[in-house]
Amino acid sequence: MSQRNILVWFRNDLRLHDNEMLFEAVQKADKILPVFCFDPRHFTTTTFGTLKTGINRAQFLIDSVLDLRNSFREKGGDLLVCIGNPEDLLPSIVEKYNITEVYHHREVAPEETKISSATEDALWKLKVNLKHFIGHTLFNKEDLPFPIKDIPDSFSKFKKKTERESIVKPCIGVPDKFEFIEVDEVGNLPQLSDLFQESNFINVPNLNRIGGETNALNHLKEIISFVESCEKSVSSINLNSGLSPWLSFGCISPRKIYFELNQRGDNKEQKSFYNKMILGLFWRDYFRFMFKKHGNNFFKSNGFLDKPSYTFIDDPVKLSNWKDGKTGNEVVDAIMIRLKEQGYIDGISRNLVITYFIEILQLDWTQGAAYFEEMLIDYAPASNWGNWAVQAGVGNDLTHKPLPNFDTQLNNFIKFYRSSSFAA
Repeated sequence: MSQRNILVWFRNDLRLHDNEMLFEAVQKADKILPVFCFDPRHFTTTTFGTLKTGINRAQFLIDSVLDLRNSFREKGGDLLVCIGNPEDLLPSIVEKYNITEVYHHREVAPEETKISSATEDALWKLKVNLKHFIGHTLFNKEDLPFPIKDIPDSFSKFKKKTERESIVKPCIGVPDKFEFIEVDEVGNLPQLSDLFQESNFINVPNLNRIGGETNALNHLKEIISFVESCEKSVSSINLNSGLSPWLSFGCISPRKIYFELNQRGDNKEQKSFYNKMILGLFWRDYFRFMFKKHGNNFFKSNGFLDKPSYTFIDDPVKLSNWKDGKTGNEVVDAIMIRLKEQGYIDGISRNLVITYFIEILQLDWTQGAAYFEEMLIDYAPASNWGNWAVQAGVGNDLTHKPLPNFDTQLNNFIKFYRSSSFAA
C-alpha cells in the first residue's frame, strides 16, 4: 500500500494547539509536510494607494512563522517556507514529495477565498484533493443554530441565539508524535526588504508585541495573572487584553481564550472583564459569518444601503493629516501617531478616530478602513471592514445603535485613560 503524505498548508492558523487541520493530518498521514507561503499579493498597493500589508504587520507575521518553525523543529521536523503564489508553488511541492492530499483552513474574505479556489483547481489537475477546515472561530459553522444564509443580521440576535443553543467545542490538543517528510531545502524566512518594493520599505518597525504562538499563550497568562492579582478595582483600570494581533494570525485559538476565561473571576468585576473579552470573540465570529453570508457588500461606500448614510467629501489633505496625526486634535493625533509607530491601538481609540474621520472630517469611510488594513498588526478583513461599516451606518445590522458623537466619546475617552493601565 502506498504511503499517505499530507501537506499541511498554513495561512492564518500559525499554531500547534487547537488546530484540527494539523491534528487530523498527523492522525491520518504516514508523514506530513508543513508549508507556509509568503504570497507577494499580500504586500502590494491597493486601489486606495495604501499597502495591503504594512511594515508592522509584515514583521509580526515573520515573527509568527519563525515561532511556528521553531515549534516544528522541537518536534523533530521543520516548516517549509517559500515566497510566491500558493497556486503556483504548492502543485510543484506536491509532485516533488509525492503528496497525496493537502489540508488547509478556509477563509471568508473574497480575495483569500479566490486564492483557495485557484489552488484547489491547480491541485485538482494533479488529482490531489484540497481538504478544507474551519478553525478561526469560537463556534464551528456546523454547530450554529441556523444555516449561514439565515444567520440574523442583528448582532444581539446572533449572540443570544448562538449562546443559548450552541456549544463551544473543547480545544484539540497538540499531537503527541509527528512524522515529517524530509525535504531538500526548507527555505529561509524573508527579510522585510524581500517582501516590499524599495519605495515602500521606509522604516524598521518598533513593535511592543512579538508574533507567534509562544508569545500569545504567555500574554494570555499575563493578563489572567494581572487581573487576579490586581489590588485595585478592575473596572477602574485601563485594562486591554491586546490579544487580537495573535488571534488575527491564528497564533492563539479563540476557543483557548474562551475556556481559559469562562470559569474565572473571583468577584463580579473580574468576571465582568473576562466576559467583555469573551464578548469580543462573539463579535469576531459575527463579522466572519457576516462576510460568509454577504461578501463584497462590506467593501462598498454605501454598504448595505441604496446610498451612503452620510455625504462625504474627497479631501486628500484632510485624509493625509488624519493618517499622519496632524489634524490639530491632540488626542486623535496622538492615537494616529501611535498607530503608525506600533501598528496597534485599542478598541476605544479605534472607535474615537473612526468617529472623527466620519463625523468631523466627513471622508469616505472606505479610505479609513483601507488605511487600517495597512497599519494594524491585528488586521482581519471581516472585523476591520465590518466594524468600519457599522460605525459609518452602512453595515448589515441596521438595528445597531450608533456610537455617541465625537465630543461625547472624547470626554469618555479622557476620563477612562486618567487611571493607570495594564501595558498590552
